Amino acid sequence: MKLRADIANVYRELHSWVGVVAGLFLFIAFYAGAISMFEPALETWLTPRISLPEAVPLERAPELMGKVFAAFPESRRSYTIVVSTDPDHPARMVWSPHPARHGHGSQTLMMAALDSRGRLVTAQRRPSSVAQVIDTLHQQMGLPLPHEPAMIVMGFITLGYALALVSGTLIFLPALARAIFAVRLKGSVRRKWLDLHNLLGFCSLPFHIVMALTSVVFAFHDVIFTVQAEFLSHEQGEVRQGGHGMRAMAALSQQGMHPAHETTALTPAEVVSILSREVPGFTPDTLDYSTRPGSVPMLRIAGHDPGHIMRGPNSGFTTMDPFTGRLLWRDYLPGYQSRSFAALTSFFSLHFGSYGGAPVRWAYLVLGFAGAFLFYTGNRLWIAVRRRKEKASGLESDTRGTRILWRLTVGCCAGCMAGIAIILLVAMFQPGLNVRLSPFWLYQGVFWLFMGLACLGILDGFWFFLVASILNLAVVAGALRHFGTDSETSLGVALVALVLGVSVGYSLWRKMRLRSVPSSAH
Repeated sequence: MKLRADIANVYRELHSWVGVVAGLFLFIAFYAGAISMFEPALETWLTPRISLPEAVPLERAPELMGKVFAAFPESRRSYTIVVSTDPDHPARMVWSPHPARHGHGSQTLMMAALDSRGRLVTAQRRPSSVAQVIDTLHQQMGLPLPHEPAMIVMGFITLGYALALVSGTLIFLPALARAIFAVRLKGSVRRKWLDLHNLLGFCSLPFHIVMALTSVVFAFHDVIFTVQAEFLSHEQGEVRQGGHGMRAMAALSQQGMHPAHETTALTPAEVVSILSREVPGFTPDTLDYSTRPGSVPMLRIAGHDPGHIMRGPNSGFTTMDPFTGRLLWRDYLPGYQSRSFAALTSFFSLHFGSYGGAPVRWAYLVLGFAGAFLFYTGNRLWIAVRRRKEKASGLESDTRGTRILWRLTVGCCAGCMAGIAIILLVAMFQPGLNVRLSPFWLYQGVFWLFMGLACLGILDGFWFFLVASILNLAVVAGALRHFGTDSETSLGVALVALVLGVSVGYSLWRKMRLRSVPSSAH
């Protein structure tokens, strides 16, 4: 396949400008997104463990619930029964003293158990919000805006991202056979960055296509649900009233349920038994009970099925009538979805990597970091090309446009790496500071400090990346310090931080050796 020269030039210009504009946002999204692949494990690891008596068997959960309701009447409004407890989730019953919107942000939790004499024992646990903040940075591409406006901006950026993917692929196709695995580390700086950029882009192209498409789905989530409800689903009235997703599920769950005074609610053990009979293969993790003012109790069940894709990053969902055991909503239940909902769920699952277990998550982590580096190399390539043209025209120094883009690239990439390393270090060494100072704003302070210093041109870009490298190596030390808490997560964090720190440090070392090369090598 060979494109006409004029068409190839149009695609090349389109790819360059769209890539440059979107690249800095996408660097943050991919860098933070790679880390957020292990958000639950990271949150548990950064949260101090609490001491509670051994969890009562599931069959004794009603006894525990009765004593909690007597001591904490407000807990009736919303509480969770943990089906399978473990050292990271030691309590059978959990509730929030100040319930927030489900699934958004870390909350202080009350955890309950019974001692050997049957007396109620409670403890308060505040999960570390650092992992959730990193995921928020991924979702919002680092934008310090409210969630909804940030998602709209993200949607348009990802549309440009998809456009850059298409145009870049068309440019690369003619040279595919001879240049696919050619990485020439000798020669001009432009050629080195071009080879690395092409190799990364081609090898991870399917992954980037998935990320681009699914990100657009997330960004325009409300619109998609509205259209789906109009044409494919049975909850049209609810969606027209402004509900979608979990809100629609909650509303539908109220239909046909028995009023609380007509019958006795099923025990958690009975609920699990009914699930094993009605939906074999689905393993419940938590039973979430809630009662809205003026309505009957609702039971929302989160669980997993390794044989099917899931709606959430780690779970699928269903709702049950807590009095009769009748399943009320199966559209988010793995393996029991309608075709329309299964198609939509596949977008979420492909983006979250919630299939295939740990190997897929580690693969997504590697591809995420590779994607971040792809956008950095794209900007470096653009700068190298600009500098070559400017030198050919007789200019002694960079033009203002080239200088501004280089400083923005340095400040954004190094600032993102340093900011995430800082909030991880604070969570490891001074966890109390995360309560007094929001990790999100701590990250933003570090990030914009780097951006400001880079734009002022006070320091060479070398020093920004040196600080980012040192901070990542400090994360290695912090992770090894926490080795006794969770050896598997500690080793994982230490390994990732070590690779990042050493990779950046090695690049800087090579740069020091090439100090005699003109400014285009910077």
